Amino acid sequence: MHVQIVLFDGFDPLDAIAPFEVLHAGATASGGAVSVELVSAEGPREVVSGTGGLSLRATGPLDPRRPGVVLVPGASGRLGDPDDGTDPEDDGGQEDTVAVRLARALDTELRSLLGAAIKDTRITVATVCGGALVLAMAGLLQDRHATTHHLGLDLLDATGVHAVRARVVDDGDLVTAAGVTSGLDLGLYLLEREVGPRIAHAVEELFAHERRGTTWRPGGLAPAAF
Repeated sequence: MHVQIVLFDGFDPLDAIAPFEVLHAGATASGGAVSVELVSAEGPREVVSGTGGLSLRATGPLDPRRPGVVLVPGASGRLGDPDDGTDPEDDGGQEDTVAVRLARALDTELRSLLGAAIKDTRITVATVCGGALVLAMAGLLQDRHATTHHLGLDLLDATGVHAVRARVVDDGDLVTAAGVTSGLDLGLYLLEREVGPRIAHAVEELFAHERRGTTWRPGGLAPAAF
């Protein structure tokens, strides 16, 4: 399983680093059955996050034809006031808000690259936090089940997504995770799903982190009202 973690200007560092470390440990534990890299739509470059000017280096271009996983983080920045009437597509002094940074990411080649990746049946697209909103704002998640940070669930639902309040949601070739620390759980779940529970458990022990919550899937009996 090869995982491409996508960086864009304003990304949230923990959204990217948490799954990167888990998956990198999985690569060691599995003897190379897993590989992971940081990529960007533009290719190799220093990518500045939305947190304190911290940057990470993308070592290659996002390849939407390479089988495996494409993982999209969210952005970090000010939450802004959802009722202030500001158009998230227009900076208007709001350039450091999460909404603007997510929208700006789609003003690059990233939009078309993600569109190609999500259509490829050999690729699982995964997201952490606002990464689901990147895909939803691009119109790529219509009628899919997904989650995001709890503050963004209403927005996700408004884009035509079936928003689920869960830590990790598995909708087949789309696997999404909630708030930023859920990137750890996403990484562990991908290891369990793709290379087996023994590898995931070994990494879980190494990180002294037990995966939280039940992974939601669109199957089984629907619960009755409590």
